[in-house]
Amino acid sequence: MAGVKRGLDDAALRDRIAEASASYFLDWSHPVSGMARERSAGAFGYDVEETVCIGGTGFGVLAQIVAAERGWRPRREILDRLERLVGFLEQADRFDGVFPHFMNGTTGHLLPFMAGNDGDDGGDLVETAFLMTGLLGAASYFTEAPEIGARIEALFDAVDWAAHIRAGREVMWHHKRGRPWPDTALPIRGWNEAMAVFILGAGSKTHPLPPEVYHESWAQAPAFRNGRDYGGITLPLGPDWGGPLFLSQYPFLGLDPRGLIDAYADYGVQARAHALINRYHCLVNPHGWAGYGPDCWGLTASDTPGGYAAHSPTEDLGVITPTAALSSFPYAPEEAMPVLRHLHDDLGDRIWGEAGFIDAFSPAHDWVAESRLAIDQAPIVIGLENHRSGLIWRLVSNRPEMQRGLRRLGFRAPYLGDASA
Repeated sequence: MAGVKRGLDDAALRDRIAEASASYFLDWSHPVSGMARERSAGAFGYDVEETVCIGGTGFGVLAQIVAAERGWRPRREILDRLERLVGFLEQADRFDGVFPHFMNGTTGHLLPFMAGNDGDDGGDLVETAFLMTGLLGAASYFTEAPEIGARIEALFDAVDWAAHIRAGREVMWHHKRGRPWPDTALPIRGWNEAMAVFILGAGSKTHPLPPEVYHESWAQAPAFRNGRDYGGITLPLGPDWGGPLFLSQYPFLGLDPRGLIDAYADYGVQARAHALINRYHCLVNPHGWAGYGPDCWGLTASDTPGGYAAHSPTEDLGVITPTAALSSFPYAPEEAMPVLRHLHDDLGDRIWGEAGFIDAFSPAHDWVAESRLAIDQAPIVIGLENHRSGLIWRLVSNRPEMQRGLRRLGFRAPYLGDASA
């Protein structure tokens, strides 16, 4: 798998890349917990072997479902890891049912997101939403293990989404172990990757978020509505030029945006427009970065020569992140396929390996990352599978928790069925 194998047809090449990217989780998940390690290198002071991530684990569960479905690994092997993972999570640190961003993969104890950040030594609501998305998808997939599904539902029911509401209106991202909220606490307001918080929170039977926090806070943020034109493409939501691509990719790894509409946007249109605007910027290439073109575009958060950055058209450092274009396959397949082939066939000798593509690279700086990140590898697998079959979309979008939340917030979608349910 490690070597570049040129000459594959498009479908075979997509499968090769998806299988290799999934091996980050299949072969390198934490041996005790089954959690996804946050990164493979460049851990910025953390122990690479022991630092596991909540959101990346949720994404990784979905990637491993793809591996089971495609026969890359035995179904029982993936289910065994899920059972170990659920048992670990049941004993791990939680705060009002909310998991921290990082944990020690052996002990389950919290690791602060940033050293010295007194505003983040508790639960991370956004990462917990990503984790729950993955676990709920697994509960729907492994129907032969209803007891695991029940334990996953118990983990979901224990999340007190409402405990993160400040002043009756704003939903807060992180919290300390206790109150009051620190000055550094960050409200969750749109548009960004945190949409799943409001949908899953509204869908909770035990500790729900009221719809008002979605309509009166999230959707009223200055950076929520856009409506401007970029290269002939209208962007419904988000910051100027859309921001990094993960903002419109993470929410729709599990939730199917096709035909998903609320009072503010058509989310299939949003996801595609964001990808095409990101591509358009790279084609215009206002900074003249080497390497950019129709077969090499895609700006999103990743490692850089100087650390980590949220790459976007307004923060373009000349760094291409493979997950950006490859995770856009469900929305822009014709535009993403030339990138996938170029990265593998032409650049693969430098950027391809056992676990797929490295995290990022920069032709302008003659730099290639040493790392792979869980939150970047898994979306490649999931995006390619949703493009191929829609499997992950079906598993997650049909969950009762997701459907309750969508209905309560006023969404419409083909898969919502009877609105009175």
